[in-house]
Amino acid sequence: MHGGDPSVLRRLNSAATLRELRDGGESTLSGLASRVGLSRPTTEGVLGELIGRGLVAEVAPRPGSALGRPARRYRFRAEAGHALGIAVDAHRVRLLVTDLTGEAAGGHRAGLDPHARPDARIAAVRAAVKECLAAAGVGRASLRAVAAGTPGVVGPDGTVTRCAAVPGWEGVGLGRELGRSFACPVLVENDANLAAMAERWRGAARAADDVVCVYAGLHTGAGALIGGRLHRGRWGAAGEIGMLPELGLRDTTAVLLTGGGPGPAASGAALAGLASAGPALDDAERVLAAAGRRDPAALEAVERLAARMSRGVAAMALALDPEMIVVGGPLAGAGAPLVGALRRHVLPLCLSPVRIEASELGDEAVGLGAVRLALDRIDEDLFRVDRAPGAAEPSEAGATESAER
Repeated sequence: MHGGDPSVLRRLNSAATLRELRDGGESTLSGLASRVGLSRPTTEGVLGELIGRGLVAEVAPRPGSALGRPARRYRFRAEAGHALGIAVDAHRVRLLVTDLTGEAAGGHRAGLDPHARPDARIAAVRAAVKECLAAAGVGRASLRAVAAGTPGVVGPDGTVTRCAAVPGWEGVGLGRELGRSFACPVLVENDANLAAMAERWRGAARAADDVVCVYAGLHTGAGALIGGRLHRGRWGAAGEIGMLPELGLRDTTAVLLTGGGPGPAASGAALAGLASAGPALDDAERVLAAAGRRDPAALEAVERLAARMSRGVAAMALALDPEMIVVGGPLAGAGAPLVGALRRHVLPLCLSPVRIEASELGDEAVGLGAVRLALDRIDEDLFRVDRAPGAAEPSEAGATESAER
């Protein structure tokens, strides 16, 4: 760009060049100047600045290249920073750390005591983060953004304002508590919302802009993307139609295991051998696996649950008219018997030919969505032009008490 405030133009040119290298791959100076639409001298100056910031590196000449001095080539340094995604619920925490292009650098899983106090659960999450980063060889100073996903309604300030799935979690300032452990921005989002983001990024909804993600677990939540963007609502409660008991999205795991809703109840005796060994979600996985093997009692339980859930899923479809509904979460299950049952019950209630598909991401969806949210936050910093690189936001300056907590 030419003319105007030189400092703003430098930042615009820098952002355009950096984005082109990240998205378009390594390039020569001439090729990059042509792709961005800048002169060679301007591009060379921009590259020098980006190299100084550690975001771009010159690539060593390739062996056996043509005679004469090879053209200098440049690449985006994906290793210049990292994003951390955290998925936490009552029973477990999952972590994924990636470079600046979303390539995985490491991960970690740990069990949580479902009856633990919030401070004990947060301490366990901090311990899991420490172990994950150590195993991945990633220092905390390399983290440019962290995002966490949790069941419940999450307010704009990262406080869990409503939560039925995690004991004692309601009212916890999760963003503030986790923010004490990092020197970078920390974001908190509802798990179904993050699952929706993940499905569009790397899952079943890659080609769709209008998506509803039905996340079926102890209760069933829903996240929505409209025009490719997450729709949170004013207070973060968009998609929480399960609060209305008439819509059949509460206590979904309990209904699967014990029966309920219209029609004769599933035989408790027939399910006893499948659903009696431990935590409800583990029992549910056994029932779903049995349904995949065509066990009659398990199939009846899944059909009953789908009939009950269909009102809520159809209500989301009728309200938003999405291109696709992705069914994920612990109850999506191997072989996705619940997904097929939902197709049979939901589609007759819809006015448009919405597709209902199973998640492709399994139990990684929330963690991947958290990484995507963190990467989006990092992009805001990398490509912003309203302030000089490295200048802190007023709310972020001096935010961290300890990098080791």
